[in-house]
Parts: sequence; C-alpha cells; structure tokens
Amino acid sequence: MKNKGHRDQPLVLDRYLQEHRDKIDCYLDIVIPSGDAYPKVIHEAMRYSVFAGGKRIRPILALATAHALGKPLEPVMSLAAALELIHTYSLIHDDLPALDNDDYRRGKPALHKEFGEGIAILAGNSLLNLAFQHLAEQKKASSPKNSLETIRLLSQAIGTFNGMLGGQVVDLLKQGNPYTSKELKYIHRSKTGALVHAAIYCAGTLCEAQKKELTKLSSFGSLVGLAFQIVDDILDVEGFSDEMGKETGKDKSNRKATYPDLFGLDKSKRIAGRLVEEAIQHIRLFGPRGKILKELAQFISVRRF
Repeated sequence: MKNKGHRDQPLVLDRYLQEHRDKIDCYLDIVIPSGDAYPKVIHEAMRYSVFAGGKRIRPILALATAHALGKPLEPVMSLAAALELIHTYSLIHDDLPALDNDDYRRGKPALHKEFGEGIAILAGNSLLNLAFQHLAEQKKASSPKNSLETIRLLSQAIGTFNGMLGGQVVDLLKQGNPYTSKELKYIHRSKTGALVHAAIYCAGTLCEAQKKELTKLSSFGSLVGLAFQIVDDILDVEGFSDEMGKETGKDKSNRKATYPDLFGLDKSKRIAGRLVEEAIQHIRLFGPRGKILKELAQFISVRRF
C-alpha cells in the first residue's frame, strides 16, 4: 500500500502543521549560530541538518499541548526548539556507519556524507549542548521550578534508563539476534517513544497543567510514542524512499527488531490503531481544545500508512 503521508489529512490540520513548522523554523534560525560564525564549518553542519526538512512533529506536539491546555505558545517555544535540536542530533548520530549507516536523511545526503564523520559527530554533540543551553537561558518562559523540572525530564527522556540512548543500545544489541516482545517494546518505547512523551509532558509542565491533566497527557504521550515507532517499522516495509526521505527496507536487511518482523504487517497495523484509539480517550477531558492533539495522533500514526 502506497504511503500517502500528509496528503490525506484534513485541511485544518494541514494549515496548522504548516503554520507551526514556519514558526518553529523562524525560532530555530535565531537559536542556531549563523553559518558564518567561527568556526564556520560546525555551524554550517548544524544548520545543514536542522534545516534539511522534517515535519517538526515533536515540537508541534509541544505547541499543540499548550493549545489543549488553553495556554499561549510562548512558554513552550524554547522547549519546541530544544526538542528539534535533540531529535536532529539523534538522527545525525543514527546515520553514522557505526550505527544505522544511512547515506540519506530527509531527502538529502546524510551529514557525515556531506561533511565527514568527525564533523557529523561534533555537530550532533553541538546540537545537544545547544538544546539544554537554550532551555537553561529561558528564565522568563516559566517559573524557575518548572524550567528546572523540564530540563530534568528531557534529560531523562534521552538517557540510558528507559530513554532514547537506552533504547538505541538494546536496538543495537538485538540487531541480528533473537528478541522477545518485551525487549521490542522496550526498544520502541525508549528509542522513539520517550522523546515523543517528553514533548507532551514537558509542555504540560511548562504550562503549569493540573495534576490530573498531566496524568492524562502522560498516558497519551506514552501510547502515541509507541504507535509512532511501530508505524515507522511498517513504513520501512511499505513506504517509498522518496516520500520517507531515507532508504527504506533497511530494517529487514539489517535484521533489526521490529513489529512487522515479530507480529507481521497486519497485526502491527492493528496494534498501532488500538494504541492511538486508547491514547485519544485520555485527552477527552480537554474537549474541543484537544482536537489538534487528536488529529496529530491519528496523522503521525494510523494515517501514515
């Protein structure tokens, strides 16, 4: 089945995505040092990867969470930028020969193919560092307590214990080796799901959401994050390289742990669909304000295949 991507989404969501992508890109353009700043090559490399494209799903989820809570976007713009910087750093390092060994990302040559492996490693490190520097400098975005908690939560989401790095480690160890459904779920919840969850939960924290609201947002984020990676697995089988912006079919050739490999395509689609349906139930308390979060959950998961 051909992946139709964003072309099937409602016009309201289409406009929302475009408008907020533009806002995030304008903000990132200010945050990231100019390509002329010394040493020039590292800043050129950082900008090359960040502005190579991408849907900006994680930062947009943060902004949509603010919308669901009826809060202004300004308190979460620094978080939105940090999320994209962290996500791009992870993609740069993922593409390196020592990990996934991908030559293309977002429809362009991977950073290490364009600038060399050494600069790619340093550019990834620089984006990660800049993300937390920028968050720490935003004293007016929220209360100091909430800002510090956001930094802690985001650090945890990309760490080695149930975070992105932990998921990447187990993913690497299980490549070409037997794995269980429990191990597969850990990989996906950690490698991808943790940062998706953090986008939503941290936005709720910065917006000073009530405890019940945070609990619901946390459940929503966990379920959508897992569904997101399951659908990525499916698209690696059914998607097209020109639409994905990277080579497809590599999971199978690299013998990676995936849902289609363990459960088959049809069951994987049903699992992703059930996760999204369950996630949507958790944001019913937001009423009409939660409509964008609901549409995003459907778009980044079920509607992508």
